Amino acid sequence: MAAPIVENWEMTAALNDLTAWLIQQGLENTPVEIWLEGSCNRLVAAGIPLQRVSVSMQAHHPEIGAVAFRWNRDGKNEREDFQRSRESTEEFLLSPIYYLLSNTTDEIRQNLTMPNPALNFPIFDDFRKSGATDYFAAKRLFLREDNAASVDPNQAEEGVVISLTTDAPDGFTDAHLDGLRQLLPPLCLTLKSAANRHMAEDITAAYMGRDASKRVLSGDITRGSSQTISAVIWYFDLKGFTKLSETSPGTAIIELLNDYFAEAVDVVESHGGNVLKFMGDGLLAIFDMDQIPDARRVAVEAALELREAFMSLNEQRVAAGLTTTDFTLALHAGDVLYGNIGGKTRLDFTVIGPAVNTTSRILGMCSAVDQAIVISANVAAPLLEGIPALVSLGQYRLRGVRDRQELFTLD
Repeated sequence: MAAPIVENWEMTAALNDLTAWLIQQGLENTPVEIWLEGSCNRLVAAGIPLQRVSVSMQAHHPEIGAVAFRWNRDGKNEREDFQRSRESTEEFLLSPIYYLLSNTTDEIRQNLTMPNPALNFPIFDDFRKSGATDYFAAKRLFLREDNAASVDPNQAEEGVVISLTTDAPDGFTDAHLDGLRQLLPPLCLTLKSAANRHMAEDITAAYMGRDASKRVLSGDITRGSSQTISAVIWYFDLKGFTKLSETSPGTAIIELLNDYFAEAVDVVESHGGNVLKFMGDGLLAIFDMDQIPDARRVAVEAALELREAFMSLNEQRVAAGLTTTDFTLALHAGDVLYGNIGGKTRLDFTVIGPAVNTTSRILGMCSAVDQAIVISANVAAPLLEGIPALVSLGQYRLRGVRDRQELFTLD
């Protein structure tokens, strides 16, 4: 459906209304996908014949380097995440976005119906097949006044690249592009608001864990604030790490930690648990019993899956000629204080309490009982009928723990 033809003054009034609407979307933290679709529909109604719009920006995420939001007039809207990489893909190197970022210009435009265009990129062929006649793209750098400055496309600064196509027979008019340029500042402001929120969510989730991130961003930031929760506590450690770190290069140790931690984190999070912190070659995680009704069983099943995951990873690393290791894991259940602990300017959102200390002591028993996984009776006892693999190791006196503890393992 083509855009309706309207007088320029009507388009100007519509753009003014859209500017106010965009600012409100930023204030309300409306998801980008929603306000982008609303904006594009309003622009088409205002007489700007959009066919496709793409908005891309840098992501502050350990795995995702950039994200693009795309609107299509036919309703096929999408979001695409681009994996962080040290080298650019050939597709990106041959894209108009790469060209725009790496050159000293703030805009590029190309008539797609010309037989010998000055600018031509492989993606333009796809646009032509869809009937596109004109392409326009602009970059806006949030922290610079000079939007025409060239930047490293692989280390993109905070900013946005917006590209648009039309299938109008004569392409975009000067009035269309002037209207779009007028809209760029409020659009960038709304996008920056969304980007800052995404950045806060991604960074806090990556460094604090998903649950702690949600609590902190919702305002739970007062030092000393905490609540008592019932949880299954996971204390995980890599075997022989001290010896490995003394005999292997630093880069190999980092790669080893990343490989094994990736498996452990994936297992915990896929079962609904929350990784709270890394401690050298170990990690602390919890399965909240209020959020996971059958948390004991889930945590034990996660331990079984972790064992399988490590076996598979070790096979892969052996085949690649890399050093392998194993793990020890303690599971215990009890009430813990969950909240903000630390100094005035540096806090940790974690769990403390006797149950956490007991879990640490149980982890120390793995070597004494020669088992990779040791589980307290608080976790194992209610599961004995349903999980036959649980086997008692007997009762033990743990240092610093008043009562003797019956310990179990997984056969």
